[in-house]
Amino acid sequence: MSNYVDVQVRLEDYGSASAYRRAIGQVLGLSDADEIHYALVRRSLDARSRHIKYNLRFRVSLGQALPEVEKFRLKLQDVSKAQPIIIVGCGPAGMFCALRLIEFGFKPIVLERGKDVRQRRFDVAAINRGRALDLDSNYCFGEGGAGTFSDGKLYTRATKRGSPERVLNVLVFFGASESILIDAHPHIGSNKLPNIIQAMREAIQESGGEVLFQTKMQDLIQANGEIKGIRTSGGDILRSRAVVLATGHSARDVYLSLLRAGLSIEKKHYAVGVRVEYQQSHINKLQYGFEELPENLPPASFSLVSQCSGRGVFSFCMCPGGIICPAATSHSEVVVNGWSPSNRNSKYANSGIVVEVKPEDLHKFGSDNVLSGVEFQSFLEQRAFELGGGNLVAPAQRLTDFVSGKASSNLPPCSYHPGVHAVDLQDLFPQALYSRLQDGFKSFEQKRRGFITEEAIVLAVESRTSSPIRVPRDNTTYMHPACHGLFPAGEGAGYAGGIMSAAIDGENVAMAIKGFLAG
Repeated sequence: MSNYVDVQVRLEDYGSASAYRRAIGQVLGLSDADEIHYALVRRSLDARSRHIKYNLRFRVSLGQALPEVEKFRLKLQDVSKAQPIIIVGCGPAGMFCALRLIEFGFKPIVLERGKDVRQRRFDVAAINRGRALDLDSNYCFGEGGAGTFSDGKLYTRATKRGSPERVLNVLVFFGASESILIDAHPHIGSNKLPNIIQAMREAIQESGGEVLFQTKMQDLIQANGEIKGIRTSGGDILRSRAVVLATGHSARDVYLSLLRAGLSIEKKHYAVGVRVEYQQSHINKLQYGFEELPENLPPASFSLVSQCSGRGVFSFCMCPGGIICPAATSHSEVVVNGWSPSNRNSKYANSGIVVEVKPEDLHKFGSDNVLSGVEFQSFLEQRAFELGGGNLVAPAQRLTDFVSGKASSNLPPCSYHPGVHAVDLQDLFPQALYSRLQDGFKSFEQKRRGFITEEAIVLAVESRTSSPIRVPRDNTTYMHPACHGLFPAGEGAGYAGGIMSAAIDGENVAMAIKGFLAG
């Protein structure tokens, strides 16, 4: 029989078998003569003080070896002749939905507007070199969705919606390191995630499912309030009693398809702002008290939030040891995001710093129709393109100048490959947003002395934090209330915010489809 024991060890004792045995023995009141067997199942770093510690959870057995834990396996089957289910989008929501449907005995047909992950690598590399942007194969579109080349962070707070452990186990089943099952804030890295995505897609195909790349949904086909299938941009008609919309937060044309079909969509809150970049050594010093990292200590990160004039200002998608990347999906816009490789070994650290935008704010910034959130996103992105001077060059400012409200005469080095151009970002943002971002940085300085530094650079615009739109669905059936058999899912539908929550939502939708078709 095994039990779980929580202990705390000093940084210098992390990885020491004798220190682990001593800590476990102290908790259990054991003597040195007692036989202990243990396995690490959870770890998190506590760096709230200068005395850094690791919080560890062990599975422990006294006097006998630990019983073996059965490895997780997906129960995939041949569904080549099974009932087809159409899934629009090959991001985490779509892929996890497809795998779960195979387990349930249905044949997923996945449509992806972009390319497979191997071909997509070349398009992403071309964007970084300032070459032509492929509108359907970039950091946002293509196999695996937006998360494939922007980090692979696996932390979620959506634990009540489903099983994060199952999602992590599926990723390990397809090649992810088992460390993601242990870490409190697991991370795969943009250098490793593409191979995992490819393995997942190959499993779908080997089970008889289909994945159609460079294939867009043009229109929904419905009759008498029921879904009948879809029409692709190539004119093909695919029929199914169930269609999953898992198109991600940047597929704006999908919202237009829904409106053409007479189906409602809703505005929701989201956030826009900037991406700030530091030397990683500076963040290490702020968080840990020293720049050079000792053994067993990962590059430092931060998570900050403040209330400024009634709106939340917060850090988003913090990338220690990371790189800022161009995430535009149009030739006339600039969008910035961040990612880290698995070892987080870049000399830079970056994070989004964004301010909440609520639906009631949008009439101040432009129109007030249902797409006003999308329109405001587009306005900022196109304005950033103009201020940057074109070719994905990002408008930028020293952080000290951003907070002071003055233009920068020059800029520090930066990881953003297409380049930066010094501007006054007051020319980009409405004053209500700019002032809140300024106040947010000032608030963070109070929490982390040295957060505002002349060597930090601010790039614009960070605008794809989440979708400004929610596609309504019934809380029980997961279906659109006006279209029986249409299942909105994931980030693009407004029900997720990252790889983990999108994957969980995709699995939940698959379960709902099983119940719908069984009935």
